[in-house]
Amino acid sequence: MSMRTLTAPFSSSSSIRLPTREVTKRRSLNPRASSTPIPRKEHVVIVGAGIAGLATALSLHRLGVRSLVLEQGDSLRTGGTSLTLFKNGWRVLDAIGVGDELRDKFLQIQGLVMRSVDGRELRSFSFEKEAPGQEVRAVERSLLLETLSSRLPPNSIAFSSKVQSISRQGTEGTLLEHDDGTQTLAEIVIGCEGIRSPVAKWMGFSEPKYVGYCALRGLGFYPEGQPFEAKVNYIYGRGIRAGFVPVSQKKVYWFICFNRPSLGQRTLDTSFLKKQALELMRSWPPEILDVIRSTPDDVVVKTPLVDRWLWPGLSPPASAGKAAVVGDAWHPMTPNLGQGACCALEDSVILAGKLAAALKGGESVEAALRAYGRERWARIFTLTARANLVGSLLQWDNPVACGVRDSAVIPWLVRLGPFLEHTNFECELMGPVAST
Repeated sequence: MSMRTLTAPFSSSSSIRLPTREVTKRRSLNPRASSTPIPRKEHVVIVGAGIAGLATALSLHRLGVRSLVLEQGDSLRTGGTSLTLFKNGWRVLDAIGVGDELRDKFLQIQGLVMRSVDGRELRSFSFEKEAPGQEVRAVERSLLLETLSSRLPPNSIAFSSKVQSISRQGTEGTLLEHDDGTQTLAEIVIGCEGIRSPVAKWMGFSEPKYVGYCALRGLGFYPEGQPFEAKVNYIYGRGIRAGFVPVSQKKVYWFICFNRPSLGQRTLDTSFLKKQALELMRSWPPEILDVIRSTPDDVVVKTPLVDRWLWPGLSPPASAGKAAVVGDAWHPMTPNLGQGACCALEDSVILAGKLAAALKGGESVEAALRAYGRERWARIFTLTARANLVGSLLQWDNPVACGVRDSAVIPWLVRLGPFLEHTNFECELMGPVAST
């Protein structure tokens, strides 16, 4: 199997797999010539070309540190739908030089509306009035990945590079064995492969825990222009909730969260998932039904929602020697605060800053990675717990509890400004690249 490497900026298409021009091939093992593959040696290896991995690579690049990103797929992961970025996420994107490019592609959200299943408005907010300085946009995942990858130097991403096993090789580094028999020997390893991270498992992290409900997500497409205001729309039922938010002039992101005691059977039949979404929303407000009907079958996904609580003294630290984890590989959280991607972006700039300083003559790499974990832990633990609590409250199925929520909690007790205080985050601009 060959290693294909990123060489040029990508197009803006979100519905096709991105082509890559083959530049170099990974040295393949010839069993008749040798029984032992010769590992490729790298200084900094990032495992996973998702949001966390590409943002970490770009942050390091802007600080003059070269890295190699290993991606198990044969191209960028252009599947998925959309995600919501709040102002802390945009601070990071500005710091790494891609904020304005992305702003031009997505609508700025002006507020949010909360409604009951019967369409009754429970509460509405204006971000400008109640959370001044807030910046909210729904961003297509594929375009975010394309934009991040396009700012990396050539040969920064090695595709078809699935990690099969990991072992420490003493002072030489960490050996990553790939599923095609080839090997990479890395001095520094950063795991960014998401909730099923092999690096996190190797470091001793437990499997993320299912929280009792699943999400269906999709991206509605309106060729003649979507009809909705630039607001987040939430609709609450009993044991189920839904929402939608305009992404651009022609696309609208939607989601449904519904209780399910067990994971059930996994299906990749996206047309079935769309039918399931329509069935769940059968008697709900017509707007959410219209958005789902306007969704191509191939952009509907179903996800069991999970998280991992990083209990002090019980969970491993974020680093072990010269290996560390970032984003969902370290701290998967439920999407109830819209902070999964934002926290991954925060992780990336904090880790990159500390690692770059160590490589340029500061403290040791091991100390820098430990400092990264210490700085991030309190914020990550708090947001994971808070997201879990908010989700539990919103997934109530008891009719009395839901009545209290709709008649008292949402109309009278919810305050937007304090609720969004967790989006306060500052980081320095990383400008211009010193070296590659």
